[in-house]
Amino acid sequence: MGDDSDVTTGDAAGGVSDGVVDETGSDVSGAPVGGLDWRKQLVAGLITLAVLVVVFVGIFPKFANYGDAWASIQQMSIGSLVALGLATLLNIVVYVFPYMAALPGIRFRDAFVVRQTSFMISNAVPAGGAFGLGVQYAMLAGYRFTAAQATSAIAVTSVWNMLVTLALPALGLTVLIVDGDANRNQVVGSVVSLAALVLIVVVMVVVLRSEGWARRLGGWGDAVVHRVRPSTAPGTVADALARFREQTYDVVARRWGPLTLTNFAQQFSQFFVLLVAIYGLGGRSTGVNPAEVFAAFAIARLAGFIPVTPGGLGTVDAALVGLLSAFGMSKDEALAADLLWRAATFVPQVVIGIVTFLVWRVQAARRGSSRPQPAGAT
Repeated sequence: MGDDSDVTTGDAAGGVSDGVVDETGSDVSGAPVGGLDWRKQLVAGLITLAVLVVVFVGIFPKFANYGDAWASIQQMSIGSLVALGLATLLNIVVYVFPYMAALPGIRFRDAFVVRQTSFMISNAVPAGGAFGLGVQYAMLAGYRFTAAQATSAIAVTSVWNMLVTLALPALGLTVLIVDGDANRNQVVGSVVSLAALVLIVVVMVVVLRSEGWARRLGGWGDAVVHRVRPSTAPGTVADALARFREQTYDVVARRWGPLTLTNFAQQFSQFFVLLVAIYGLGGRSTGVNPAEVFAAFAIARLAGFIPVTPGGLGTVDAALVGLLSAFGMSKDEALAADLLWRAATFVPQVVIGIVTFLVWRVQAARRGSSRPQPAGAT
């Protein structure tokens, strides 16, 4: 999402092999984890490129002026740039905490390597989920975590990130209501988003209550899916929910508090980067207050759920610039704020992710070379 999304989506909640994975990304039988379909990779890459061209080359130049946006950025003070750098550093550090909450016992440095590498793959590689998921399993195996522990951490991190992202619009619009800046449509939107969140939480509670309830709810889901796709195998949804419960129940029961706190902290650290960027561009003189900035940020994050580009590149940006402008920010400054936010939350983590991936490969090679060779090996 140009944000926190990593390769914990898709098959993370079910359908992931429980085979033992080594540092090469293969299970003990030698089968690769998460095989890649290069045709899908190519199509996904072309779609990503098309969306980026449409948004950044087609829409934004008609909506705002890149030259004026860059001029606004150049006028930022040294103090504002330093504050933006510190906010960026804070965001990178906080990004590790949800993984530590989902996987008790993992060291910060190991969690840092896993999170930054997965961010790089999922946000910089079109349709990189399959490859990134296999890399996460291989990394955690190298850090002596079992496949079951890895599956639980990946699934829980993904689900909690989704829940908190869905909670943000309700929270953002509630802040606007308290601040007195919300209109009727925004109040209705707040109620709808809050109701959707409550519904999802209720479903989660029912699924985790017992395997019987998970399968009962899954049975209703199978009935709906069968109406839409009659060819779907019976029990697909029920089996997935039962498997999800088995994988995540223990962690959720013991760690729901830290999971919620760290995922909110992760989201707020990204908002803080945006807020620092806007205040560096002029603060209240830009025409928006912190409540409006938070509401724009929270609603724009939902565009990241549109599975078109890695990390919501383009889609989140278009929504954010449009919402900031709707709240009163000039179009050029809204574009400048988005470019600063995207650069601060995306580029550093992608670069760091490349470094952590290389570091992990070196560590894996050293571990492999230090293993005792079987008799007769050359």
